[in-house]
Amino acid sequence: MQAVSTLSNHDLRDEIKAYWSLRAETFDSQPGHEIFSEDERAAWHALFSKHLGDGQGRQALDLACGTAVVSHILDDLGFKVTGLDWAEPMLERARAKAAKRGREIRFLMGDAENTMEADQSYDVITNRHLVWTLVDPLACFREWHRVLRTGGRVLIVDGDFVNVSPLTRLMKRLTQWAARIGLAKDAKHGAPNSDMAETHNRILSRVHFSDGAHADAVVELLKQAGFAKISVDTDLGAIHRAQRKNFSFLKGLERATQHRYAICAEK
Repeated sequence: MQAVSTLSNHDLRDEIKAYWSLRAETFDSQPGHEIFSEDERAAWHALFSKHLGDGQGRQALDLACGTAVVSHILDDLGFKVTGLDWAEPMLERARAKAAKRGREIRFLMGDAENTMEADQSYDVITNRHLVWTLVDPLACFREWHRVLRTGGRVLIVDGDFVNVSPLTRLMKRLTQWAARIGLAKDAKHGAPNSDMAETHNRILSRVHFSDGAHADAVVELLKQAGFAKISVDTDLGAIHRAQRKNFSFLKGLERATQHRYAICAEK
């Protein structure tokens, strides 16, 4: 299989799409992506319920849905869910997972920055670990504002993985040291090999939030896009504690010290 890093005739957006298409193969095998315990599932339910309330059949659009982890959380809560992703390998796995679990979730191939959905057609828009990858987040947020009904909410789950604290840097170095002596296998959690890790870093250096997607910067762009009643929730401890059981000890501590957040905004 050709490594993404050898592609030379793709622009940045094409490279991002190709990267996540390849990542689909191992996506559900990694903690922090798929959910591996009922404790973690309950923690995600609590977070989404806190900011979005019960679904009650309301229309939800899960952007960059990947293999539909968040789509299933929304479905659990009673939303009528559409999952949208531009990587067909991700959608193949999402459709198979929904069929296996007997879920009625609609999946579409599409671009989170240009959804092609009708004006005011959704009550809720969600995404997880999408914003840091955006090429033009302001245009994207304006698109989400267009698609939402008045009173609708967007919930962004993301983090600043560039500007890390001294404690996070220490945990990362300790995790890498533990990996060298065989005590941690997840030092390079995410990209499954060095070629894809290099591609990931190259993409990160060229996206809008190349200097880090800090919550304050995301909030400012949401305001410019017309959103109001914006709140930043950094209390993700229950999720991190549940995920930590599936990470090596040091990797779990590293993730828990990162600037991760949920931002809720209303139209």
